[in-house]
Amino acid sequence: MEQVKAWKDACLQANGGVAQEAARLQKELKQKERENRNLQKEVNIKERALAETAALLVLRKKARAIWGDGEDA
Repeated sequence: MEQVKAWKDACLQANGGVAQEAARLQKELKQKERENRNLQKEVNIKERALAETAALLVLRKKARAIWGDGEDA
């Protein structure tokens, strides 16, 4: 009977380590997903800023073509 109890305890401890590792990995995964979402938001903000800057440069070029450089005044 003592051997069965020792075997059962050994099995439970072996599986407990796997469960703890799985929980740790799950927590790490959630943290990485959170970091990924934050980085994606930052990339989106920078892409919008870049697009806005490009649009302003195009508008400035068109305005100069229509009205001149403005250096004559």
